[in-house]
Amino acid sequence: MAAGGCSRTGEIAEGGITAVRSACPHIGVPAGTGDVTLFNPANSREASAIDVTAALTNLQSTCDETGAQVLSTVSFDVLARRAQPGAARDVTFPYFVTVVRGGTSVTAKRIGQVTVHFAEGQIRAQAHAQGSANIDRSAATLPEEVRRRLTEKRKAGDQAAAMDPLADPSVRSAVLASTFEVLVGFQLTEDQLKYNVTR
Repeated sequence: MAAGGCSRTGEIAEGGITAVRSACPHIGVPAGTGDVTLFNPANSREASAIDVTAALTNLQSTCDETGAQVLSTVSFDVLARRAQPGAARDVTFPYFVTVVRGGTSVTAKRIGQVTVHFAEGQIRAQAHAQGSANIDRSAATLPEEVRRRLTEKRKAGDQAAAMDPLADPSVRSAVLASTFEVLVGFQLTEDQLKYNVTR
């Protein structure tokens, strides 16, 4: 009996393990930008002066890669806590959505704002926010020659079978250049970032 069909991601096929590459970007939160602490007075860094803390969580994305522009929409929740209950209060936090190419090159950045509402007498609040990023599909697509080298079948015993195509600097750089990330985090001041990193 013959079996037909296409290989799926992670399946062992003739010549190796298949992997499906998407033009959609990876998403993430850069280190040190996933939470923010507000102090009162603002110039204090004492624990007793902590006014409001907030954390970015539940980061998710949807991606449309059908057109010339890959559209990635990211959404997330902000969970906030204030030190003291009191009157109803709104607190607004700026956040960024950044497109990074090849792990280091920022190609776009947008700043947004999300506001949490503390009800009277409550110390916890939550808000939902989202942002989007556009990526040129052609920039996120591997050149045909590189794709061919990565997907060509290799037979055991052949010299080519022992060679990892990614060991070739030109192949590795092409893969890196077509790899994008959408990163989301709080837009922190230099002092806020320093506090997050050194606490």
